[in-house]
Amino acid sequence: MDYFTIWMFVGFILAAYSVVANDSVQTLGTWMASNQNRFKWYYLWIAATLVLWATLWWGWTVNNGDISYGRLNKIPFQEIQWYHATAPLILLLLTRVGIPVSTSFLVLSAFASSFVLEKMLIKSIMGYALAAIVAYIAWNVIERIIDEKKKKPSKKNRVRWRVAQWCSTAFLWYTWLSHDMANIAVFLPRTVPIEWMFIISLIFALFLGYTFYEKGGKIQQIVVEKTGTRFVRSATLIDLVYAFILLFFKQYNDIPMSTTWVFVGLLCGRELAISTLMKNYKFKYVFPIIGKDFLKMMVGLMVSVGIVLMIHYVIKPNGL
Repeated sequence: MDYFTIWMFVGFILAAYSVVANDSVQTLGTWMASNQNRFKWYYLWIAATLVLWATLWWGWTVNNGDISYGRLNKIPFQEIQWYHATAPLILLLLTRVGIPVSTSFLVLSAFASSFVLEKMLIKSIMGYALAAIVAYIAWNVIERIIDEKKKKPSKKNRVRWRVAQWCSTAFLWYTWLSHDMANIAVFLPRTVPIEWMFIISLIFALFLGYTFYEKGGKIQQIVVEKTGTRFVRSATLIDLVYAFILLFFKQYNDIPMSTTWVFVGLLCGRELAISTLMKNYKFKYVFPIIGKDFLKMMVGLMVSVGIVLMIHYVIKPNGL
């Protein structure tokens, strides 16, 4: 095994764990929060793993061995160096302290040109703004119809909502994976051999299992501290809105984007809508929450910019 192959596998392992531990909570967090008292963690893990494997192998089949769903068309494969692996390592450290940074910026910044990074930033800002606006409008309507604290669903309707939630989560999980798989696949050849696929599938399953065993880790607090995310109806609607926004940007173009920014924008718009309608939930309670999330996003962006500057101006200044 040569030097480049060793760093390729090191980078892939770090990216796989970091992305699953940091970003999967965006899609599975509300589902975990509203189901962890009803189902053992390993039942949830098995269900999520089946969707992950289906998405992984479907993308590999229809895209001629490319598991990134075309998100890396503008980022050609490079021989992996030690500094490429530092990005997911930094992401791993930030994840362990509960900072919801953008894996797309942090990981892909080590590979992408400044032109592609600029396009990623513009698309991510659009995603944050659109998610916040759609969520604000949607929950101004939803909160007038559904009152989670005063009007509990009947036993029959609870079962229906539970089924709807599992379906919406599966749809969201697939949509999110088709975006963020690029953050892991960037370390691999654009055409992945079938024997590698079995190893990749096993690694993903193990890392996902550990995430469920930890109940999402510290990143899960971004979800559970928001109003009503443990309720099955709210969790289902959050997943559906998030999934359709991601689906829109998936069809928009093949430039990668930060799904973290979209998710935080969605929760921001939802919290603002709820505070608009609830008399005892004022803006002064909301802004510290959404401000803290936004600040953490900016920390991740600054780290990403630092990685770009270090690689292009210090490590390989002649590579510009």
